[in-house]
Amino acid sequence: MHKFLGIVLVITFFSINLIGQDRIDWLSWEKALEKSKVEKKKIVVDVYTNWCGWCKKMDKATFQNPKIVEYVNENFYAVKFNAEQKEDIEFNSKVYKYVSSFGRRGYHELANEIMSGRMSYPTVVFMDENQRVIQPIPGFQDANTFEMIIIYFAENHYKTVPWQKFTRDFKSKKYPSKSAKPIDIQPQVQTVGSKG
Repeated sequence: MHKFLGIVLVITFFSINLIGQDRIDWLSWEKALEKSKVEKKKIVVDVYTNWCGWCKKMDKATFQNPKIVEYVNENFYAVKFNAEQKEDIEFNSKVYKYVSSFGRRGYHELANEIMSGRMSYPTVVFMDENQRVIQPIPGFQDANTFEMIIIYFAENHYKTVPWQKFTRDFKSKKYPSKSAKPIDIQPQVQTVGSKG
């Protein structure tokens, strides 16, 4: 009986872990900051609104891509942040609030702050290990482009390599991701036919 129970627990544990890798582990601001105190990681923030069609497309086409899920979960604390949420957020000793006087719709002051005042959705904001904004990236990004972007920031290439050079070199496999498999970075082998 104990052996059977042990097997069930092991199977359940592995099933939960496999299911968890099917999606990005989105956190609240508070949870991401709390985790960051224990283990320093960069933070990636998906700034969206409920009415944004491109945000929904990015959720399906990009944020559910297995390579993106694995890389984001391994290298970032991921925050999904509704730019029109009404709850206050305390961040860096300041309380950010919802502002209702922006056209027909309001916005959250924290969204405005981390997006450098350019309210465009979707926008993905990258923050360093000390919760300082590195850069907001506005607009829909497909999975291939987003893979380059997350590697650029996660692996600190942004500190030394201009984006255009990085993208050119990335496409030629000079900067494989940490999660790249050996087959992904091996050069093509030229086959030689036998003379019969």
